Formats: sequence, C-alpha cells, structure tokens
Amino acid sequence: MNQSGYTPKDLHFSKEGRAKLFDGLEKITNAVKSTLGPQGHTVLIESEEHLSGMTVTKDGVTVAKSISLLDPVENLAVRIVKEAAEKTALSAGDGTTTAIVLSNALVRNGDEMITDKHNKTAVLRELVKGTEEVVKSLEKMSKPVTDKTLASVATISANNDSYIGNVIANVYKEVGVNGIVTVERSQTADTHFETTMGIKVDRGYSSNLFINNHKKDECIFDGASVLVSDAEITNILQIENVLKPIIQEGGKLLIIAPCSTNVINTLSANVMKNGLKICCIQPPNFGYKQHELMNDIALSVGATYFSEKTGDDLSLIMPSDLGKANKVIVGRGSTIILKDDDIVSQEAIDERVEQLHGAHAASSTKTEREFILSRVASLTGGVGVIYVGGNTDLEHKELFDRVDDAVCAVRSATLEGILPGGGLALQNVVDNMKFDPQWSTEKLIAYDILYYSLSSPIQEILKNSGLDYIKMYLEDVNRKNGYGYDVKNDKWGDMMKMGVIDPMKVTKNALQNAVSVAVTLLSTNAIVTMARSYEYKE
Repeated sequence: MNQSGYTPKDLHFSKEGRAKLFDGLEKITNAVKSTLGPQGHTVLIESEEHLSGMTVTKDGVTVAKSISLLDPVENLAVRIVKEAAEKTALSAGDGTTTAIVLSNALVRNGDEMITDKHNKTAVLRELVKGTEEVVKSLEKMSKPVTDKTLASVATISANNDSYIGNVIANVYKEVGVNGIVTVERSQTADTHFETTMGIKVDRGYSSNLFINNHKKDECIFDGASVLVSDAEITNILQIENVLKPIIQEGGKLLIIAPCSTNVINTLSANVMKNGLKICCIQPPNFGYKQHELMNDIALSVGATYFSEKTGDDLSLIMPSDLGKANKVIVGRGSTIILKDDDIVSQEAIDERVEQLHGAHAASSTKTEREFILSRVASLTGGVGVIYVGGNTDLEHKELFDRVDDAVCAVRSATLEGILPGGGLALQNVVDNMKFDPQWSTEKLIAYDILYYSLSSPIQEILKNSGLDYIKMYLEDVNRKNGYGYDVKNDKWGDMMKMGVIDPMKVTKNALQNAVSVAVTLLSTNAIVTMARSYEYKE
C-alpha cells in the first residue's frame, strides 16, 4: 500500500509507446471488423452487463463497448477508439465498425509513411484538410432519400434483415420526415409498430369515471378546449371562470394540470351525474422536461400556459386562455391530442422547431437528443414506436440493438441523403483522387495515407465474404462510379439501383471521427499510465 500520499506512474515514449497504442488499436479492430458487411460474423461476448451474462451480436458498437485490455497503454488506445465509435453512433446512429476500421488503416499507413525526415505536424494538418476535401466529394455524390431507398437503408443497417427494414420504412412513411421513431421492448415475441399523428402525452385519465367509450376504455372528445397548467388545482373555484361557459354551452374540456383528489372527485361525479364532458390528466414527465413539454402542448393547441415557475395565478384564467383541439383521445396510460390547424400559429411553431434543432446540435448526450427530437416530432409530425420482441433474452437484446441502430441510420439518411453502400462511396473517392507533383512533400504523404486507407471498409466487407479486393476492384480500370459488387446477392451493378446504400451522414461522421483518432495516436510522443503491481506479458 502506498503510504507516501502520491500515485506512481509509468512513462512510455516515442516509437515504443506508440507501438503499444497501435497494438491496442489492432486488437479492438480485429474484434469489431469481423462483423462488417452482409457476410459479417457474430461475436460472442461474456459480460455481467448483458442478460444471462453473455450476448451474441453483429453490432460493432456493442462489441467495441465490451472490450477492455489488460495492458494500460493498449487500453488507452481502446478507450480513444471506443469514444470515437460511440460519438459516431450518437451523431449518425450507425457506422461504428467503419469508423474503427478506418482508424486502424489511417494509423497503420500513417506510421509507415511518416518518417523522422518529415514534419509530422504538417502532414497531420494536411491529413485533416484532405479529409475535408473527401467530405465535399461525398456531399456531391449524395442523393436525397426516397420511399423506395428508405427500406434499403433500414434493411442494411439492421444487418440485412428485410422484415425489420420494411417495418422501419413503414413507420417513417406514416409519421413523415419530421416525425420521430423510437424503439421499445415488446411484451410479446412479436415485433410490431404503432404510430400517432399529433401530440402524445404519456399520462392517462385521473379517474375511470371520465371514460365515455367503455368498449376501448377511453375518453374521446371531438372539438375540445384544453387547459394547460403546472399549478395544482386544489379547489374547483380556481377554474370557475372557464368551467361556467363550458357547462353552459355543453362544451368539452381537457384539463392538463395536477388536480387534488377533491377536485378530481367533484369533476368525475359531475361527469357521471350531470353528463359534463370533462377529463383530467396529470402533466407529463418531471422537472425541467415537464416545463418544456407543457410549453410545447400549449403552443400546439393555442393555449396560455399557466406556470408556477413564472408566477402565474391560475384563478385569473379566462376562456380565451384555453386552447383548442380537433380531437382528444385519453387512454389509461397515454393521451393523444390532434391539433386544430386553424387555431395554431404556424410561425410560432416553426420558430420553436428551429430553436430545438439548434439545441439538438449542441446536445452531447443521446437521452437529451432523443428528448429534443420527440419534441420536434410532437410539434411538426407524428410519433412512431417500434416494439421489439424476441423468444429469448439473448435474441431480444440483439434484435433491439439492431433495430435501434437502423432507426438512427434512417433518420441520418433523411437529413443528409444517401451514398452507394458497401464501402463503395469511399472507394469511388479513391478512384477519382488526383495528385499534383507541385504539392509539398507533407501534402503528398497526407493524400497517400488517405488513398491507401479509404478503401479499408470495402476490403473488409469483401474479405468477410471470402472475396479478393484486388481482383474485383483494382484490376477493373473501366469501372464507373457507383458501379460495384452486391455481396449479399452475388452480382455486379449500380449499387443505388440495387438498394445497396449508406446514409451520407454515417459515412461522413465515421471518416471524420476516424481521422480524429488517427491524428491523436500518431501525434502522441509520451504516454503516462498508473503504475501497476503486476508485470504484463504477451
């Protein structure tokens, strides 16, 4: 035990230190790259974090997350790569395996080509600039997604499961490009989906006595007024100003506010005895999320939001402060509000959506990004939920990961378009690369590194299928852009037309994050780790 109050460190320098980093990168790459492509292999993982203590998967990010190495220097490389892979998955939803394969190729080629005679800093700077040029080439190659290509993107991202691909495509067709699709666990072995057009609030009726459709156990109103408040209604007299006109005119009222038991009992008794058309639900979520969601609901129905946080007095509410909805469906656990487009200010909604997109771009956690996207969907489109089933815990977990990845990939495709898949887009960039002898030595080396690295994903896909990259691609000098080999169906053709496609955002983010890893590892000259009490042996 250390009695001196300090923690001893081990130091590693220059080539020897980098060699260990590169070994760590090689190990995680070897584990992950075998999953790449339609003929990719599964990986069996032992882990206490997974159900039954193990999982079988073809999901690259799941494999990457499970890896930690004994050697501390090698493990530093693994941690850097895992962070880049997770960043790719967070921003684009897919492409983690591609990012890791590219990282390894860039590092290996960089280590081989950059010698002591070269200005390493200048080479790495040119590498980053070269990557920006590659991204521009990919953007020119990108094409907008269509209903037909939507299913192909989803199928490929779900590891070529056409059933899952079609389920995801059908959900997106129903909710629209601005809609949000989420993935949840099904209570049965079946995988299915449900869609909601309008605002979905994860709160049901406060009392069974509000039900007016006993066949479906729902309270359904056509053309209802909506009261929105996070201030508790403790006395019926607080909302007397709006209740009187509603009762006199035989109107319908949905109250979204915390209500005391006394108020709920009074209202539900009047619903049963006097035929009033009123229903109460609690505000959704908690804390700041509740406040944000209530603001969105008020904006969508044209209501004034009475909030304790801003010091509003609910007793001052007037009929003009109520919102309007075309239809309200209140179930046991959720409520759907269909908006009245004549009431809502589209300009205000567009402004809110623009703000939310800005917040989404700035957010760094997946949970927060998903929450913001669900708010955008509620304001502009529909909400779809895919319920993933499975016969065993292992099957359930593996399928859930694949569906979640595929949903994110489709979302990326709708944002930035699609490219020829199977690694062909990056191969086409390599095919069209031009070198100028007038360039500086550093720039020539940087472009050489890119030239020999960008084809690594397509090489791995072919290798996993037992095919030879050199014979199939390098020897065919007359091959056109976008023309490639469909590994799954064993035929040549236009990859886009054959449905072998990748989201532009996935390919771009995988490349950018891979270059970031390569620059970090190649520029490292000293490594500091905690001193271990064991002697590490290969």
